[in-house]
Amino acid sequence: MQRGSRRWSPPARSAWPSSAVSGDIRIRWVQRRSWSRPSVVEVVRTKILGAGIIGLSVADELQRRGHAVTVVDPAPGSGASHAAAGMLSPSAELWHGEETLLGLGRESLALWPAFARDLGVPLHDTGTLLVGHDAGDQQQVARQVALLRHHHAPAEELDDGSVLLPDEASVDPRAVVRALLARVPVVPVDPGGDHDVTILATGAVLPPPYSSMVRGVRGEILRLRCDDPPPRTLRGWVHGEPIYVVPRADGEVVVGATSEEHDAAPVVTAGGVLRLLTAARLVWPALDRAELVEATARDRPGTADNLPLVGPVAPGLVLAAGHYRHGVLLAPLTARLVADHLETGVVSPALDPRRLLGGDR
Repeated sequence: MQRGSRRWSPPARSAWPSSAVSGDIRIRWVQRRSWSRPSVVEVVRTKILGAGIIGLSVADELQRRGHAVTVVDPAPGSGASHAAAGMLSPSAELWHGEETLLGLGRESLALWPAFARDLGVPLHDTGTLLVGHDAGDQQQVARQVALLRHHHAPAEELDDGSVLLPDEASVDPRAVVRALLARVPVVPVDPGGDHDVTILATGAVLPPPYSSMVRGVRGEILRLRCDDPPPRTLRGWVHGEPIYVVPRADGEVVVGATSEEHDAAPVVTAGGVLRLLTAARLVWPALDRAELVEATARDRPGTADNLPLVGPVAPGLVLAAGHYRHGVLLAPLTARLVADHLETGVVSPALDPRRLLGGDR
């Protein structure tokens, strides 16, 4: 692919197809032959604020395509990416009214094997097991299976009443962040300078006037070490409370997660730890002998409709935020969507941040 050396600049409005017009922002549309990649793309000088798994994945994709990238974060990888369990579980996360997320999750899950190989990060691809502790919990599993079958998602009922979701996987987000940081330079302070586009990938905290577009949803998560971890991710319900248990190859087991809407800083609570340990021991009794290694609390970046914010909000300003429970799963897809937007002007209507601003698209 050839790239021009002259400064990136948006074209006149008349040069755009109608589908590429994004409100007041003008992103260059590149003529395509059929659906192939463009033969000439101008270098976009991009500043990314935020070096969690979303910001770093976007930066890595832009660098791969030859764009100039500056990433700014005083504490890279220390937000929700540090706490996340790393489940790649679009089917297990499906619920009524969130069918769009299932499609996005499936699309991004298909990108993960190549993404993980490229980063040199192991992918645990043995599926997810849905479990229910009591009769009421088993009814919840049955409702989940019915919903999955309605959307033609694979689900295999086993003799013990559990349900295998064979296509799902997990990854260690901390390993992913380390691998990305080895490829993407990050500076602690904004160096200034001239950039064509700024991308906000700051998770649960966006600057004004966009701060109200995301909210912090506290999640507490535990890390244990166990001699007898489960062979695959366990997800389910115990006395009506959701629980997941995610094994790592080295014997680490991640248990989560509480969910609480709040305005204060996220902290680990005694009640949260007690609920998680009680439920986890019931779905995998071997955890009774596990070492408790770490308890962590972070804010998930939620939005009003639980869909991410990926696209422009003002001239030269793009959001890649609000991924809620799905940041790890959607990281490679978000990276492609942002890069494609900068090169072609295309925005996914379902993820366009302006849907929450009430403005024209």
